[in-house]
Amino acid sequence: QVQLAESGGGLVQAGGSLSLSCAASGFTFGPSAMGWFRQGPGKEREFVAAITWSSGIPVATDSVKGRFTISRDNARKTVYLQMNNLKPEDTAVYYCAAGRVPYSRSPGHYDTWGQGTQVTVSS
Repeated sequence: QVQLAESGGGLVQAGGSLSLSCAASGFTFGPSAMGWFRQGPGKEREFVAAITWSSGIPVATDSVKGRFTISRDNARKTVYLQMNNLKPEDTAVYYCAAGRVPYSRSPGHYDTWGQGTQVTVSS
């Protein structure tokens, strides 16, 4: 059974940086797709970025391009989200997710979710 454990997050001032990690376990040949989503107060869960274990090619939503970078370490089965130049509108609970549809932006295509980690950006 695939399990995801997130770490990182916290409180940062606008313009600052944070790094999130997502350690995957419980599989040898498991989900091919990994993604980061976020859910702000009173908002729906939205796609942030995605990557696959095989290619390592990252994709990101337009609002974070040039600021956020998703990457993966196959040996550690860990996916990272480096967030730079953070803005107050980036405030949300960030979730790591695993699925089998590469680069899907739909939460419904992801089978396993982490517990979420809070990111708060103050102005």
